[in-house]
Amino acid sequence: MAGVSLHSLPLFVRLVGRPVILLGDGEQAEPKRRLLERAGAVIVGEDAQAALAIVAIEDDAEAEAAVAQLKARGVLVNAVDRPTLCDFTIPAIIDRSPVLVAIGTGGVSAGLAAALRQRLEALLPPGLGALADGLQAARAALRKRFPDGSARRRAIGAALGAGGPLDPLHAHEPDAVGRWLDAADAPDGQLHRLTLASADPDDLTLRQARQLALADRVYHAVDAPTAILDRARADAERIATPAPASPPPGISIEVVMA
Repeated sequence: MAGVSLHSLPLFVRLVGRPVILLGDGEQAEPKRRLLERAGAVIVGEDAQAALAIVAIEDDAEAEAAVAQLKARGVLVNAVDRPTLCDFTIPAIIDRSPVLVAIGTGGVSAGLAAALRQRLEALLPPGLGALADGLQAARAALRKRFPDGSARRRAIGAALGAGGPLDPLHAHEPDAVGRWLDAADAPDGQLHRLTLASADPDDLTLRQARQLALADRVYHAVDAPTAILDRARADAERIATPAPASPPPGISIEVVMA
């Protein structure tokens, strides 16, 4: 399909109290059963009404028949170890509740997803969930300190940036959010010129990728690479003109080719 760049759309689905069909037993089915139970799903049989199903049947013919029957009913199916039959896949998960990090390969390699999970697990501090809870608890105070939504977003982005007072890859005291908020000021308006080495987003430096992710607006040429512009926030304004000498408040990025 023209224009499609994502093989699937990552989603987080709340399953507490919801029925999910699980077919199969043994080594393939038990890990899925445990995962569904952790998510609070109600595990049901093939004839039950449900929106999702996991087919963990070892026999190919039996599994394919079960998948076909479920799809005919409009049920979205995950067929274990059969990516071509899957409507959805189940990622490797890092749990820092309420923060969840999901790593998927579209069913191509569960081993690769697991290896990435192990590496990333070591990078994320155990207290990351507490930091998220602290930010949630401070929402009212954040709105009061930064009434303007753009200013609030920039302040939080700067605090959570590499080396910032709330850098999520560092350990923090329980009152870290409150202490930061007491001293926080809204960042001034900024303009960054982002010179591209190529049209490949993988050639962006970490600094450039971070600037794009925080930008309120992106100035660019009409023929600027879409793959680069897509690295900016979805709600960032895209402006197909050179940046003005005095850009509006907030973080502005001007994308130019080398």
